[in-house]
Amino acid sequence: MSLTSTYTLNDGNKIPVVGFGTWRTPDGEIAKHAVLKALEAGYRHIDTAAAYHNEGSVGVAIAESGIAREELYITTKLANPVGTYEGAVQAIDESLRALDTEYIDLYLIHWPTPITYREYWEKRNADCWQAMEEAVVAGKIKSIGVSNFLPHHLEKLFETATIQPAVNQIYLNPSDQQVELVAFNKANDILSEAYSPLGTGNILEIKELQSLAESHHKSIAQIVLRWSLQKGFLPLPKSVTDSRIVENSLLFDFELSEAEMTQIDQLQGAAASALNPDEVSF
Repeated sequence: MSLTSTYTLNDGNKIPVVGFGTWRTPDGEIAKHAVLKALEAGYRHIDTAAAYHNEGSVGVAIAESGIAREELYITTKLANPVGTYEGAVQAIDESLRALDTEYIDLYLIHWPTPITYREYWEKRNADCWQAMEEAVVAGKIKSIGVSNFLPHHLEKLFETATIQPAVNQIYLNPSDQQVELVAFNKANDILSEAYSPLGTGNILEIKELQSLAESHHKSIAQIVLRWSLQKGFLPLPKSVTDSRIVENSLLFDFELSEAEMTQIDQLQGAAASALNPDEVSF
């Protein structure tokens, strides 16, 4: 495996097994530099979102990299304030313009029950999904999926969807393994993408991981990202530090044993857990 190795999604499209995340990466020079550094390090999968307010910088970095568009994989997401078919159509076009690209490889509904639409979230998701499906037919989007969806959100979406979600991007790391949700995703041939695969940094403070890192001559971050890969997840590490951007890409020259994987599995609950999407205030 390498940064250009791929999983095959349920729609037949291929997605690189590791992505570079840009959540909480400030727009402008910081975001542009981070993405350029990631591309230089070999990443070909960049994950952004309208809500991150950095799609423009991601687009500039991609253009300046000189890498052919077909060699890259770009993910972005529908923001919470959008709640209608018409709004989703407009949002997709706005992301295409911001990213300065003719198509988006993967487009996700960012949250299932935004507070503005909480009383009728089922209709909101169905209407936005219809716009996303039409964008696939039009060639604007290659694959569509969701983020932060729980089984009951997905089951409701299945009732009206004509294209099944290919991906569910969720908060997923050794401290919060979301076992039931991951099993549901797998049963429905939905790839589990792991955002905050390092637990927004909290995982790096867990002492039990230090000995594992030392035994493999790797960082704790590399150990945890390797665990994610061996679980069949797609981790999306994020950093704005050049050395860590490179470090987080070096995951393919070692392997964790079954016993080591089990040891890491025991860290469930050791740090922060995922937000409940039905209770968030945004």
